[in-house]
Amino acid sequence: MAIDLLNHKLDRAFDHIDASGNGVVEREDLLGLGARILVGFGESPTSVTGASLVDGFDEIWSALSRALERDADFSIARQDFRTGMVTAFVTGDQYDAVFRPATMAVAELCDGDGDGRIGPGEFRTMLSAFGVAYDDVDEAFDRLDRTGRGALTVDELVLAAADYYRSDDPNAAGNWLFGPL
Repeated sequence: MAIDLLNHKLDRAFDHIDASGNGVVEREDLLGLGARILVGFGESPTSVTGASLVDGFDEIWSALSRALERDADFSIARQDFRTGMVTAFVTGDQYDAVFRPATMAVAELCDGDGDGRIGPGEFRTMLSAFGVAYDDVDEAFDRLDRTGRGALTVDELVLAAADYYRSDDPNAAGNWLFGPL
């Protein structure tokens, strides 16, 4: 894998979680990202969809904890985050078991009416929770909407996340998941 590309993408993911900008992430930061997503969509964390997202993010934290051989109550600096993500999800075997279901929970939340399609407004709501610049959202959506039909499918969004976190192809469409690299 192209290390510089991967590190750049993982650093951006770290920054999405580290909303306070204090240089470390904790379990509560990751759950805070989940809460921002839920609030954006007006979803309760106790609904089936909301609980699926919260549980998914909690499982990601647990997998990171295991990969870094730490208990669940710790903070992760940027370099350790990179190491944990690679160990658990990029080269490790936890992507399909842990990360993909969490991504699916986010994608299904974006598809509020259950029609299998995520429109530009729903995509914008999701990316706003991640702190993506407003001006980058439309271009990201257009790059991910490879068919030009004005919507993403839930599966396309899940595949974009897999590209973002696992692909070493600098031209992979999923690299645009959070706007331009």
